[in-house]
Amino acid sequence: MAASPLTPQQIRADLLMRRQKIVSEMGSVERIARQHAKGRLTIRERLDKLFDAGSFREIGTFAHSEMHDVRDRTPGDGKIGGWGTIDGRPATAVGDDVTVLHGSSSVVGGKRMKRIYEQSLKQGVPHVYFGETGGARLPDALGSEGFSKIPPGIESARRRRRIPMATAIVGESFGGSSFHSAYSDFTVQVRGSALNVSSPRVIEIATGELISLQDLGGVDIHLDLTGQIDQPAETEEEAVQLIKRFLSYMPSNCWETPPVKVGYDFAEHDPTIADLVPTRRQRAYDMHRVIERIVDDGEMLEFKPRFGRSLITALARIGGHSVGIMASNPMFNAGALDPNTCDKGTQFVCMCEAFNIPTVWLQDVPGFIVGSQPEHARLLHKAIMFMEALGLMTVPRMTVVLRKAFGLAYFSLSGNNMDNSLITAWPGAEISFMDPGVGVNVDHARDIA
Repeated sequence: MAASPLTPQQIRADLLMRRQKIVSEMGSVERIARQHAKGRLTIRERLDKLFDAGSFREIGTFAHSEMHDVRDRTPGDGKIGGWGTIDGRPATAVGDDVTVLHGSSSVVGGKRMKRIYEQSLKQGVPHVYFGETGGARLPDALGSEGFSKIPPGIESARRRRRIPMATAIVGESFGGSSFHSAYSDFTVQVRGSALNVSSPRVIEIATGELISLQDLGGVDIHLDLTGQIDQPAETEEEAVQLIKRFLSYMPSNCWETPPVKVGYDFAEHDPTIADLVPTRRQRAYDMHRVIERIVDDGEMLEFKPRFGRSLITALARIGGHSVGIMASNPMFNAGALDPNTCDKGTQFVCMCEAFNIPTVWLQDVPGFIVGSQPEHARLLHKAIMFMEALGLMTVPRMTVVLRKAFGLAYFSLSGNNMDNSLITAWPGAEISFMDPGVGVNVDHARDIA
């Protein structure tokens, strides 16, 4: 006699039981324990910390690899994500599940990520990524058929900054998750993780070079040398809090204005702020102290604090309104601009313009740095790219010259004739083609000789 068909209630109970097993066991209980032994969270735990309690709704829970021999041990196909709210605002998030084949990227997992990301674009909400993948899955990606079936992530390249995008690198990241970080407006990396395109093993096989994971793509490498992360984090919890801070300054999409923090008014006149800036041009000072006196509560979220250090880029609030701060820092190279500061400034300008964030520019700049090294590092092209980004800005810009502003650097930091909303200068500030002393030496070189 044929078995009776299952009732809807029985089907629902079975699905709930299967779902609970997938959620609790993930790739396996042993792999979860291994992740915790490293001091790391699972992707589900990360999503729980990111989203408001009880708000997360997963998409594609029952997905698995299309390869029949591994379908039973690939819940989610190495990727987990969905919808929720962050501080009461809708958002999406996706992350690599290292308990499933090292979080490697394959066909079904890629489709899952793509669907969630495209939904965030359609709905106009921020998107967050947690990166910890071993790269493309082998052997799935080998051969023309397998390789062509894996989504290339081109939808991220077509974002056109319609929505804010943030990435946290929380483990060893190769390939796809590293690409996501480069597409993002804000990237934070947890100390002990690694952000690379290729692994040290691949590099050794291809070139013979021996290098450690941390020397290749550790936090300090990207903070000091590449500028490919915006903030470091000592823990995953700190990384989540940094992403939440970043999103608090941002609108949900490019068609909205940033949220206003209520309860703030514009600061009263501060007669002592000028005391922070020495009158002698040869004396250095830390521009951070000036910024802290201008912005609400002295708080700001700085981008790339150890890269291109003669230029400070930060998000802050003035009177409760989000602003982008672009400020010279005479503590480094006397505030002179170099190729790294141009890269840093260009990225920050583009982000502020895309998300309707007004900018405040604080100038104390002697010019562009000179020498063969910056010239050979493409200073000319990077400086003009910075100028081009500035020239395309439409958001309000206010510029203050604190002490000196010489040469093209004055215009690069939103000087006059750059369509500013307002430009002002402190008493005693100098604005000129070049430092007067240098100008005299050039103009009267024969007489001086």
